Amino acid sequence: MRPGTVSGTSVRVPLRGRLHRRMSRTRVLDLVTLGTYGALAVGLMVLSSEPPYVTPLWAMILLLAGGIAAVSIRRRFPRAAFAAAMALSVLSLAVGSGAESLLAVIAMYTVGVRQRAATAWLCFGIAMACGAFGALAISVRGSVGPPILGLEPPMVARDSVQDWANVYVVIGVILLITTLIGTNVGHRRRYINELVHRADQLARERDQQAETARALERERIAREMHDVIAHSLTVMITISDGAYASLDERPQEAKEAIARVAETGRRTLGEVRRLLGSVRNDGGATIAEHAPQPDASQLASLVRQFVDAGLPVRLTVTGSPSSDAALGLTVYRIIQESLTNVLRHATDVSSVSVTVSWTQTDVTIDVRDVSSPVVASSDSGRGLLGMQERVALYDGEIEAGPQESGGWRVVARLRGEEK
Repeated sequence: MRPGTVSGTSVRVPLRGRLHRRMSRTRVLDLVTLGTYGALAVGLMVLSSEPPYVTPLWAMILLLAGGIAAVSIRRRFPRAAFAAAMALSVLSLAVGSGAESLLAVIAMYTVGVRQRAATAWLCFGIAMACGAFGALAISVRGSVGPPILGLEPPMVARDSVQDWANVYVVIGVILLITTLIGTNVGHRRRYINELVHRADQLARERDQQAETARALERERIAREMHDVIAHSLTVMITISDGAYASLDERPQEAKEAIARVAETGRRTLGEVRRLLGSVRNDGGATIAEHAPQPDASQLASLVRQFVDAGLPVRLTVTGSPSSDAALGLTVYRIIQESLTNVLRHATDVSSVSVTVSWTQTDVTIDVRDVSSPVVASSDSGRGLLGMQERVALYDGEIEAGPQESGGWRVVARLRGEEK
């Protein structure tokens, strides 16, 4: 795999890095939030200890401790933190310095960022209800005390309802703005996370598809190698045996047989180079070294090779061959494998017939031999399996087995595109 691509291993490293950076940013943000609240609470506590805004110190200390706890647990226990923030904000407006009202703002922003929009607006309704009590506490303190920072008990009576309404509107506007900002940020984060997750998933799927394609290509090349090498070696061994047997009595025929062995070996070597070149392209191969794939037009040449090897083969072709090169290659390989099996396993072969019938929609291949009963071999299964896989690509059917009169028969029907 090329450098820079995302594989099953290389995906996890960026994901782990992003998670680590996100956790680091989260910790920094929590510290900043806690520091901001603590500074505000301590500052207002000092100011509220000075006349004329004297507020009970014990109440402010307890509220500060509760606020620190609420901020600290807001990610691990969001519901408890939200409830604590609402309660502390109301109590702070009632008996404290009012610093804990910042907790309600933090809580609403956190809910908007981390929860769905429906949940965020439900929490906004709860916050507005708590805000009504907070506004009521401020209006009461503004009238009868104890004083809160910025509000002194008036010398004359004031309209408490109007004060409550004014404070409630301010609280509502602040909570509304905070909720809108939080939901917008949360929606954007979720959208980006979904895009990142989708990109990682597509990268993994791409790599899986590439691995599947490579596996299929390896299987195809292994099948081609089996067909080429098994056929060629069987022919070469058979011709060599014949040449050895006739070396003393018919030396000229033996020399011709040895020449055919050399020719078959060179041709096989060329096909093997072509197949390996499709797997490993190291820049050393030229176009001239890549011969075209065989097809149905070369069946006569294929049969001639087996005749030269001593196999009495008769070829009959009816109909017009298809122009589909892949279909022609499949027909060629099926016949090649069938004749190779006859040459390798059959004994006392008296005749072999190969019939290829082309029609408008399909092609039928019939290879049968007349010989002694075939002895099963432990290494003969891969060739038949390869033929079955080739036939399956064209939604075809294949039958292979011994005949009652002796010998073996292979019948395959492949469905091609209509001419």
